[in-house]
Amino acid sequence: MNAITPPALVEALALRDALPEDRPLNLSRRGLLGASLGALVLGAALRAAPARAQAAAAAAKPGTRVPAFLEIRPDGAILLKSPFVEGGQGVSTAMAQIVGEELDADPARFTVECAPPGADYLVVNGMRITGGSYSVRSSYATMRQLGASARHMLLQAAATRLGVPPESLSTAPGRVVHAASGRTLDYGALATEAAALPVPEGVALRAEKDFRWIGKPVARLDVREKSTGKATYAIDMAVEGMLQAAVQHAPRLGGEPGAIANEAAVRAMPGVHSIHRLPGAVAVVADRWWRARRAAEALEVTWTAPAAEARNALPADFSSEGMRAALAAAPGPGNAAETEGDAAAALKGAARTVEATYDAPYLAHGQLEPPSALARWNADGTLDLWLPNQAPEMFQRVAAQLAGIAPEKVRIHSPMLGGFFGRHFLYDAANPFPQAIQLAKATGRPVKLIWSREEEFLRDALRPMGLARFRAGLGADGMPVALEAEAVGEGPIGRYFGTKPGAADPSVVEGIAGKPYAIPNRRVAQVPVKHPAVIGFWRSVGHSMNDFFYEAFLDEMAEAGGQDPYALRLRLLAGKPRHKALLEAVADLSGGWKRGPYEAADGTRRARGVAMASPFGSEVATIAEVSLKGGEVVVHDVWVAIDPGRIVNPAIIEAQVNSAVALGLSSALLEEVVYADGAPQARNFDGYPILPPDRMPRVHVRIVESGAPMGGIGEPGLPGVPPAVVNAVAALTGQRIRSLPLSKTRLGAA
Repeated sequence: MNAITPPALVEALALRDALPEDRPLNLSRRGLLGASLGALVLGAALRAAPARAQAAAAAAKPGTRVPAFLEIRPDGAILLKSPFVEGGQGVSTAMAQIVGEELDADPARFTVECAPPGADYLVVNGMRITGGSYSVRSSYATMRQLGASARHMLLQAAATRLGVPPESLSTAPGRVVHAASGRTLDYGALATEAAALPVPEGVALRAEKDFRWIGKPVARLDVREKSTGKATYAIDMAVEGMLQAAVQHAPRLGGEPGAIANEAAVRAMPGVHSIHRLPGAVAVVADRWWRARRAAEALEVTWTAPAAEARNALPADFSSEGMRAALAAAPGPGNAAETEGDAAAALKGAARTVEATYDAPYLAHGQLEPPSALARWNADGTLDLWLPNQAPEMFQRVAAQLAGIAPEKVRIHSPMLGGFFGRHFLYDAANPFPQAIQLAKATGRPVKLIWSREEEFLRDALRPMGLARFRAGLGADGMPVALEAEAVGEGPIGRYFGTKPGAADPSVVEGIAGKPYAIPNRRVAQVPVKHPAVIGFWRSVGHSMNDFFYEAFLDEMAEAGGQDPYALRLRLLAGKPRHKALLEAVADLSGGWKRGPYEAADGTRRARGVAMASPFGSEVATIAEVSLKGGEVVVHDVWVAIDPGRIVNPAIIEAQVNSAVALGLSSALLEEVVYADGAPQARNFDGYPILPPDRMPRVHVRIVESGAPMGGIGEPGLPGVPPAVVNAVAALTGQRIRSLPLSKTRLGAA
């Protein structure tokens, strides 16, 4: 998938509509208390979207009905109902900037909330998701037009109030101005009359040269609440009469609860209200969550072995080591994702060939806020759900099917997320809200369920393990003439949306296919191999490992051909001015390219590595500088040049790049989910180390605004980090690491 295509998730939405209509939906309901958690699959939840989108279009085009999005209060404060969920990526601030620019209202006056499910908010190809680094770029034009329409309505209302022609009026931030008489009217005084007016069509937008807020480092709207502890997440929600719950899941996915040896004793524990058997779990409901958790952990449950036919049942001998071996043994040639020239013939005629196999492990999301859900059944038969999610309409539809009621009777409340990275979509057995619905029904009370960290690690939907085989041919001059690459495994797109027969899963090959380098003969393919474990989207999806595979192998090609890796990239990008300029920009940012090894000012022996990536419509170039201490990698500095085409808030871009560098480095150095005997071995951060603060490098960011179509921001800073670090390690030590994380390998100086 190349840089100008939409992200794989959005591509899959279009693919979904091409699938056969009789494709099984896997979304049947077997009654509320026995509802199958296997029904919670992302692709199935999306199947009804075309009909919903058509109904929405018949009523009003999504994103056009101003009163559905904006409420201007008498004091001039503005409530914006955003189509997207804030999860730390800064989308609420960006939406306020975009709408405020055309409305002529200071973004600081905005309060932004995630809008409830509804046709008005289906602004992403007739759907609504927060993911794929797609929120701002997918809605930029729509939200600008919304703000411009609202401003026009305020001008119309002011003209009527003042008895003057609309064209005699202008606006200043937050007010309408009649320059001829010096009279002004605050937006708050006009809001009621303006909201009653019809929404105009085709209102002219502000010239970009006149922008006050778009393109400027506007302060984030959520900083104060987060800094003072006032920010409210799903885990913080409370309603009157609420009980709290905790669960103990089957150790191996697919197991079911049998006898509970100490059930009576646990029922007698302080605060315990009731004990409930659920699909694959046992829950304890209590007056306080800590009491519920202690009771749930105390249960002595006999778990049945997973039946062979059970959905997602993991074999007792399933292990990471075995899965890696299965990927390595899978034969090609696989399903072609990219074909250019004749790679096979060029390889035969090459002066030299280079081969290597790379792999990367399963990864957990490890978000700060553990999964939770609060369910309340109401006297009128409606259901309220407060839960972390990235797609309110999808959750509404599945919740309705599980509850046996119409979707419009389910109200989804979407608080800001305490981290997400693709965690809060609909995955098999990985969401707590079905359990919360069942517990609220069984107890007749609102129930808030929180998964402990241990249960989250047990039931997370993982970044897939990946493996790629490369073979390259070099000419007599050392330049690449051919490349064959096979990405082995399964991605979340293929699992939840399917692929066309014979086609490659884009989430398996992105970051390998569509690279900008001028290698004349190329073949990239996917060799499909199913993962027994539940897999999901992870920050930067396939790019998170595939750019490591490709960019590290490109350094191997450079070394085999006697080329400097930076110089080789420049030569291969000669016909790509945007990419070449970005590579030169990151070298300049770092003070000039030097590979090393060399001695730094502090006496440490260091080296640098370089990598490029084209994720989610943006282009990124990365350089990392490393040394060794006690056999471990120390990353001192990471330089990132990012070209997202056009920008809304440079401060948010820089913050997101810093965040992505941290996560990319964490995955390169430390992170790995290890399965043994059918279960993940780590159940908390003591067994799943993440990057500690003292290993975080200095990060330097340069934004290059090329004017290309707007790209994503939240994920593109990650993929270049692992290969840049590994390439630097190779330069420093002479050791080529082809399997992550680096903590598995003890390194020594060359």
